[in-house]
Amino acid sequence: MKRWPGVLLAAAGCLCFSGGVGAQMGGMNFFSKPNIADIFKPVVGSGAAYQQQFTDEKSPAYEMEMVIVGKEMTPSGEGYWMEVTRNDAKQGAIVYTKMLVTKDFQFTKIVFQRPGQPAMEMPFSGNDMGKNRMKDEMAKWQQVGSETITVPAGTFSCLHWKKDDGTEEVWTNDKVTPVAMVKQVGNKNSMVLTKLISGATDHITGPVMPFDPKALMQQRQKPQ
Repeated sequence: MKRWPGVLLAAAGCLCFSGGVGAQMGGMNFFSKPNIADIFKPVVGSGAAYQQQFTDEKSPAYEMEMVIVGKEMTPSGEGYWMEVTRNDAKQGAIVYTKMLVTKDFQFTKIVFQRPGQPAMEMPFSGNDMGKNRMKDEMAKWQQVGSETITVPAGTFSCLHWKKDDGTEEVWTNDKVTPVAMVKQVGNKNSMVLTKLISGATDHITGPVMPFDPKALMQQRQKPQ
């Protein structure tokens, strides 16, 4: 799960969830110095679309969207439903995953749905080990300056961040929601902002069932 860029979704990398859901989300990394936690700017109905490419020619580029589709109270306070949409080229289907996350990146629920199939909620419980791993990842990033960059979505004035080991860098702008990423470049992949999204709604519909590994396998084997 280390393929997704170094902004918000690295929190999910600490969750270690399995199978198709984890594959959809990719790997994700957070950072701090100064307080990079401020990059999470959830606005219900708003979001961003990205294109990710890989240095491995066998891995096709794909489009991904991240939007905020609602709010819900959690034991840790107000949470936001962040929905991630990705076209699964191997499965030939669009898969939706949404996570209930608080402003301090605590995940409390994870739900996913394949087209024509019931939604499932993944079992999840936060723990101190996951939180500590997230803090360790945050500490590996440094703000190195600011610059103006141009991507398919337009031109943005950005803060520039680099990972201590030199394997990844990210450009952020606070006007981008739900996370501030405009561009990411790593040793194995890169990602750019292609458009800003407004009027976003929840794609996950119907009753939500408890996670069933056998049923998930059957879903993945069915033609779309």
